[in-house]
Amino acid sequence: MAARKSSPRKIRLIKKQKQTSPVPAWVILRTRRSVRTNPKRRAWRQTDVEVG
Repeated sequence: MAARKSSPRKIRLIKKQKQTSPVPAWVILRTRRSVRTNPKRRAWRQTDVEVG
C-alpha cells in the first residue's frame, strides 16, 4: 500500500474499516440475540480489500 493515498481511496478504506466493526451490544440486546454477528466482518490480514 502506498504511503501517499488519494482522498477518494482513503474514503473507501475508511468505509471498509467501519463496515468490519462488530455488532454493538445494545443491538444484540434489542434483537434478543437474533442478531449476533456482522455478516460483513472481515479479517484485515487474510482478506484483500478491492478499493482501487
